[in-house]
Amino acid sequence: MNPLQLIADRWQPSAQFVRRASLACVVMAVVIVVTGGAVRLTQSGLGCPTWPTCTDDSLTPTPEMGINGVIEFTNRMLTYVLCVFVGVAIVVARARSPRRRDLTRLGWAQFWIVAGNGVIGGITVLTGLNPYIVAAHFLAATSLLTVAVIMWLRASEGDEEPRDLVPAPVRQLGWVLTVATALLIVAGTVVTGSGQHAGDASKDVHRIPLNYREVTQLHADFVFLVLGLTVALWFVLRAVKAPAGARRRVTELFAILMLQGVVGFVQYFNDSPEVIVGAHMFGSCLVWIAVLRMTLSLRDRGELASVPAQATERTAAPLATAGR
Repeated sequence: MNPLQLIADRWQPSAQFVRRASLACVVMAVVIVVTGGAVRLTQSGLGCPTWPTCTDDSLTPTPEMGINGVIEFTNRMLTYVLCVFVGVAIVVARARSPRRRDLTRLGWAQFWIVAGNGVIGGITVLTGLNPYIVAAHFLAATSLLTVAVIMWLRASEGDEEPRDLVPAPVRQLGWVLTVATALLIVAGTVVTGSGQHAGDASKDVHRIPLNYREVTQLHADFVFLVLGLTVALWFVLRAVKAPAGARRRVTELFAILMLQGVVGFVQYFNDSPEVIVGAHMFGSCLVWIAVLRMTLSLRDRGELASVPAQATERTAAPLATAGR
């Protein structure tokens, strides 16, 4: 039999446990982004010069490789830790009753994104930190974060057909804001790919052949666009008397955008110090999470269903038998 079905027959996790497992995946997705940035900012991108092993003769870094090898290898190992968290999320989503196929699919989607991004990470090393592959590596990590956040939010709501809480034009404005934020993040990868943090101390690391200041200005233009759309959406939600939850999500997004903007300006006018760049990468994760929460707050999918009585009895029976 399917091992996941065997677990589901013997264990019924609570809705809270499913939410916590999903939230753990969100946290780990952010950790992967931040630690990946640490690899780049400490110039450890080629700390392990090959893949899937660390060197041609060793799976792990050797003492001669120093701290850079340790940092790069540690980031690789975190992928396996992430797989464990995703695996737990898949198991608890499958075991939950009534069964939520959407949550199981979202869990498996995370697994395949992690596997695919592991390969992209290997290609990044084998191509000597090609900036386009590095950008793809970051965007794949952002895709993982997207799916993880959606699973986390879906675990807290029902399984009914989506029902709009605001008029269609307002919902469309929310999607425009989401797309603009996605373009902002993509522009950020271009800024990084043309900037000074190549990821390795070698002078031979290729950079995107664009003017750094011009690309940074484009990135800043997207920031002002996203801020403007956020303010517009806030006023529109108040005008249509949208639910308090939706207005609160937009307010949270605005606050995070302002903080991220401050970090970005400090980074630019101080010649991109490593610590500030790392904080900016962390902030980009918070911005994207806030945008997704805002988008999904504009519709409703009903209340979360409770565990059926027969499922509870099926779970309790083996425990009662074991206690005799």
